[in-house]
Amino acid sequence: MSEITVVIVDDHPLFRQGVIDTVSLEEDINVIGEAGNGEDALVVVRERQPQVVILDVNLPSLNGLQITRKIVAEKLPTRVVLLTAYDDFEQVIHSMRSGAAAYCAKHIRPEDLVDLVRHVAAGKYVMGGNVYDKDGLERWLQSRTEGAVRSYSDPGEPFRPLSNREMEVLSHLTKGMSNKEIAKLLGISHQTVKNHVTAILRKLGVDDRTQAAVYALRRGWFRLHEQEPAKREPREQE
Repeated sequence: MSEITVVIVDDHPLFRQGVIDTVSLEEDINVIGEAGNGEDALVVVRERQPQVVILDVNLPSLNGLQITRKIVAEKLPTRVVLLTAYDDFEQVIHSMRSGAAAYCAKHIRPEDLVDLVRHVAAGKYVMGGNVYDKDGLERWLQSRTEGAVRSYSDPGEPFRPLSNREMEVLSHLTKGMSNKEIAKLLGISHQTVKNHVTAILRKLGVDDRTQAAVYALRRGWFRLHEQEPAKREPREQE
C-alpha cells in the first residue's frame, strides 16, 4: 500500500490537531508537516512537497486561495484540499479555478475527509461529496459558472479568479486605503491601481470598493483584526 504524504494548515491549533489526529489514524496516510499561517504553509509545502495539503481558506498573512495559486504557479507536486467555515457556491468556483483539487466545509465528517484525501491523492477532484476526473470538473465548472456569477470576466472569455496582484490590491482595499496610498505602498502608478480596482469590481460582480471589501472579508480572504491602521496622507477624491 503506497503512503499518502499530507501537510495540515490551519491557524486554530485545536482544529489543526483534530485534523492531524483524524488522518494519522489511517495506515496509508502520513502527516509530514503542519503550519498555522500562510507564509509558513508555503515554506513547509516547498520544502517537504507532500502529495496533499489540507489548507484553511481563512489564514493569516496569505489566504488559502493565494497559496493555492502559488503552488500551481510553481508547479509543485502538491494537490490542495481547501477547508472553509464559509460554505459558499461562488467560493467553490474561485477555489477550483484557482487550482484546488477539493473544496469542503469544516463540518465534514472525519471519515469523509479521509476518503476525500485518498481521492485527491489519486488525481481526482471533489466538491460537495461528488468525485470528478479533470474532464468532469471542467464540464461541471462550465455548466455552472455562467449562472453562478454576474460578471467575473468579459463576455465570451472563461471565468478567471483574481490574479495575485489583484488579491494584493484587494487586501489593501479592505484596510480602507485610497488608490494613491496603495500605489505608493506597492510602487506602482495611480492609474495601474485604478485599473486593478476596475478589474476586481468586474470579476467579483460588485458595484464599488466597499462591496468588494465586504465580499472578501465575508469569505475569509482577509481579516480585519490583522489590519494595521495606515499612515494617512490628505485623501484625494478618486
